[in-house]
Amino acid sequence: IKDPASVKIRVALVFPDTYEIGMSHTGLKILASVLNQMDGVMAERCFAPLADLEKILRANKLPLFSLETKTPLADFDIIGITLPHELVYTNVLNILDLAGLPLLSKDRNERHPLIIGGGPIAYNPEPIADFFDAFGLGDGEELIVNVIDLFRTSTRRHVDTSARLLNLSRIPGTYIPSFFEPTYNPDGTIKQIKPLLAGYTGVQKRIVNDLDKQPYPIVPIIPNIRLVHDRIDVEIQRGCTRGCRFCQAGMIERPVRQRTPQKILDIAKKSIDNSGIEELSLLSLSAGDYPQIAPLLSRLNEMCHEHRVSLSVPATRTETLTPEMIAEIKKVRMTG
Repeated sequence: IKDPASVKIRVALVFPDTYEIGMSHTGLKILASVLNQMDGVMAERCFAPLADLEKILRANKLPLFSLETKTPLADFDIIGITLPHELVYTNVLNILDLAGLPLLSKDRNERHPLIIGGGPIAYNPEPIADFFDAFGLGDGEELIVNVIDLFRTSTRRHVDTSARLLNLSRIPGTYIPSFFEPTYNPDGTIKQIKPLLAGYTGVQKRIVNDLDKQPYPIVPIIPNIRLVHDRIDVEIQRGCTRGCRFCQAGMIERPVRQRTPQKILDIAKKSIDNSGIEELSLLSLSAGDYPQIAPLLSRLNEMCHEHRVSLSVPATRTETLTPEMIAEIKKVRMTG
């Protein structure tokens, strides 16, 4: 927890669902870790309140605030909103309303935080484009650093929103809805998305090529209630080799990139030592496709056994699940 008075840039990382679900999201933890390791930057978390808390906030005219320092969302410089799926659309609007912020981007100005969306749904942003100032497409670790570097050169009191958005448009992977104009067919489908800014005709998603070189949280935030996924998550690879046509994640997270076994072991060891959490999960779209999965599980079990930490290997295709893998998974206690 940082002192708000000691930092120049304040970022609220919003997950538009309950704490139990949002704190199970690895991407949120990665971005919080990246930002809080930067000098002069404060990143705090905020989640969608359940109905009882929302009722209290509205009855007492209290704004929605961050978890760490109870800072109202409207006082942050940037509000970054994770968009995991379409069902959170209405939660996003409710969060902006509870924060006392105008819903539409066109009704906000330089006195308001910049609202940036990211995550899987950012790849199809038009249904909610009017409510966001910008979207980040693709991997966020390096993109968020670029955004912060841009903010370091100015304060929100001296740069109007249009100038800031113009600068943001020059960051690869950033989509600015106000710089494009969609036109529609009679049946409501999109006919064309017309660029309005010279030289800014499309957006290429951001890709981090070497996962070993990317920061990863090794000091897990310990929740005060049980989460949906109450465990240490270690991302072993990003993307999938399968290319199943029904799978959104397998398409948008291409190409496949893998962490080395030694890096995975280092992250796991430090996370266990720093948390005391009793389950370790290997995060991947298809863990069984990791080339060295069997020897990796064996080495992880050697390390985890003395701490009574069990292994979980979710999202494993049945044809890749070998007897050797099953034997390793159930050595401490049977998990998923």
